[in-house]
Amino acid sequence: MKILHEHVVPTGTVRQRLSDYAPSVFETFISSKKGVKKLIKKGAFTIDGQPAQTGNWVMPGQCIRLLDLAPEKGKIFEINLDVIFEDEHLAIINKPGGIPVSGNQFGTIQNALPHNLAPSSQKDKLWIPRPVHRLDAPTCGLLLVAKTSRAILGLSKQFEKKTIKKRYQAVVMGKLMGKGHMDQPIDGKAAFTEYQSLHQVKSIKSEWLCLVDLFPHTGRTHQLRIHLSEAGHPILGDAQYGKEGLVKKGKGLFLCAVELSFEHPVFKNLQSVRIQPPAKFYKTMEREARMWERLNNK
Repeated sequence: MKILHEHVVPTGTVRQRLSDYAPSVFETFISSKKGVKKLIKKGAFTIDGQPAQTGNWVMPGQCIRLLDLAPEKGKIFEINLDVIFEDEHLAIINKPGGIPVSGNQFGTIQNALPHNLAPSSQKDKLWIPRPVHRLDAPTCGLLLVAKTSRAILGLSKQFEKKTIKKRYQAVVMGKLMGKGHMDQPIDGKAAFTEYQSLHQVKSIKSEWLCLVDLFPHTGRTHQLRIHLSEAGHPILGDAQYGKEGLVKKGKGLFLCAVELSFEHPVFKNLQSVRIQPPAKFYKTMEREARMWERLNNK
């Protein structure tokens, strides 16, 4: 059985049940208490080598492991993905918007990985390459994938220590200027996002559109979308958190993960990968600017 992530409970940890403790420690893989309980019942968690139970109390010094229960073989989703980087241990793909990373449905990035990545020749290879972090289904951009147990353990620890740096770009509504940060809690948990405004144009429908860089320092579900919406600058195309009547049909969400920087989990060298956001980001802003100019120069 492959180990996805291993965690030693630090000294001073307050006594609590595993189902309450695990979501924050294993947030790379699980986003909710409900998800933890499901995995515990399936036998995916162990404490000091023994199968865990939902009611187990977490104690300092315990070794908690999350195991890979994925079957060795399964149906493959045969779509072609843009592979930015690949070696024996990991890969980085440019995830298209509109496709979930994982889940119960067949059409996921997880199920498409065997069609796009070469099998690892390492002894600790995973049965199926595994994404090591989440991107919302409508979000596009860089997704980090592990191909070996060493990779998934090493990368998961970097996510836990928050040493992996991520940069996103988005087109947002309203005039967002300069640098700043947003730190509204999400679901009662601390959340922190830095932003840098890059370019602004006039827009007929939303007055302004702005291209911004976004730097999340925490990994809450929908963090960037929620922070920008609450700040009065929803991301263009956001059907869930955007302004009613201002979502461009068929254009998708204007949010892209454009840069990843991390230490290679096996070779220990610094990896830094950058891409450009989809062409629709610039084309939409240019079109909005031209429409505003035509309307106001009659």
